[in-house]
Amino acid sequence: MKQKGLTLAVLALTALAACENAGGLRPLEGGVYAPTGTPRGEKSVDGLIVGHRLMQAGQYELALEAYYRAASEQGFNVDVLSAIGSANLQLGRLGQAERILREATKVDETFPPAWNNLGVVLMERGQYGEASRVFQLAFALDSGESAEIRENLRKALAKLENPTYSEPEEFRLVRRGPGFYQILETPEDTE
Repeated sequence: MKQKGLTLAVLALTALAACENAGGLRPLEGGVYAPTGTPRGEKSVDGLIVGHRLMQAGQYELALEAYYRAASEQGFNVDVLSAIGSANLQLGRLGQAERILREATKVDETFPPAWNNLGVVLMERGQYGEASRVFQLAFALDSGESAEIRENLRKALAKLENPTYSEPEEFRLVRRGPGFYQILETPEDTE
């Protein structure tokens, strides 16, 4: 009897809660409401901007979540795919990063950051020949304006000529907005 009373109380509270207009809801078919993801009267913050800030702070997993939120709002465009690939690269998920960055280069074959980041993944995987070709393409698409892409190309060519060649720093290039790029430094190994 107690169990039945408790069940009825939970059902009654659920029904009352369903009648409450909590804001930030949109009507669906049949009078059902779904959350919009933002409180009433507020606009959502661009997931790409949030993700870029989280990447800069070294919070790569949270950045990846923000990029997926951006994908749900904007679709899987070249900016979003490149950002998702870069976050996976920072998390050491090289296979996922490569797959996603290759997809980004298919979406927009003229986007230098996607090609550059793909080159970085290929370097990490020891595929120096393909990496140098990818960096050359990124350099050409960027009209040689990015010193960072030029440096990545130089390192790839040096590594191709001498596989034992190494420098203490590697750089990542991530697009931060139209025409604005920022370099992210690779975290050093703590082993």
